[in-house]
Amino acid sequence: MNLENISYGQIELRAKQVVEGFLSGLHRSPFRGFSVEFADYRAYNTGESTRFIDWRLFARTDKLFLKNYQQETNLRCTVVMDNSASMCFPFDKKSVSFDNPNKITFATYSAAALINMLYKQRDAFSLALLSDRIDYISEVRSTYAHKKHIFTLLERLMQKDYKTFPKNTDLAPLLHQMATQIHKRSLIIIFTDLLSANENIDEFIKSLQHLKFAKHEILLFHVFDKTLEENLQYKNRPYRFIDIETNEELKVNPSEIREEYMRIMHDNFSEICSACNDMHIDYIECDINKGFDQILVPYFYKRIRLR
Repeated sequence: MNLENISYGQIELRAKQVVEGFLSGLHRSPFRGFSVEFADYRAYNTGESTRFIDWRLFARTDKLFLKNYQQETNLRCTVVMDNSASMCFPFDKKSVSFDNPNKITFATYSAAALINMLYKQRDAFSLALLSDRIDYISEVRSTYAHKKHIFTLLERLMQKDYKTFPKNTDLAPLLHQMATQIHKRSLIIIFTDLLSANENIDEFIKSLQHLKFAKHEILLFHVFDKTLEENLQYKNRPYRFIDIETNEELKVNPSEIREEYMRIMHDNFSEICSACNDMHIDYIECDINKGFDQILVPYFYKRIRLR
């Protein structure tokens, strides 16, 4: 993975560009009214702060009134990222970048953009990196220093060589564990490619059920390269495929297995999608080659529903 000279400042700049580019396409800001809503007026008492005096009302009535605001409960959010080696696919991209991402780079910039939005809303956020264990989990805070710390971690994540990533994925038991540890009524945002040599679909679905039972809201972003991983669009010649988690090798011409492969992949992911729909979990397919609006739009609508 070659992300030369990337820094925390550059990650923050990219995150801001993603968010601002998205918001510029909306007719009204999604942040309007998220933090405070005007409720009513009350008479001004001598000695109180003049900050919330309605001077226009004073001009009409010659009396001082303060605006009362209803403070909304701030959101608590944990961004969960699959930290296994399979997330580094495609491995042979000569220059992984913001415009030419692999799965982990796409997920990292997506997480940074969402954290930037959460910070703007004064919502509390944390980051969790999972493989076959909890590699890292931060505290839940809403400060600038906390955002800077998480962005620094995300920068280091993108700079790692894929060979140094944990080999295996086993999210189900870790999500079970997090369901009991995370503050209730949190928003859990999960980035994963749903590829694992260790767990079956039923166990993964049960872990999502546990999160829902613990009163959490869930956004599940299925991150993948649609052309190569789902449609198996390779040249018509033999390839040597290596499972990065098990090191198992398979020599095959993709065109000979494409139809059966696509059927199996479709059936597996459709089962997860169907289960998510039954549990009222937002399951979103995210092709890494199609930009970040496919991340921000579902988050935006989820955030509105949680108001």
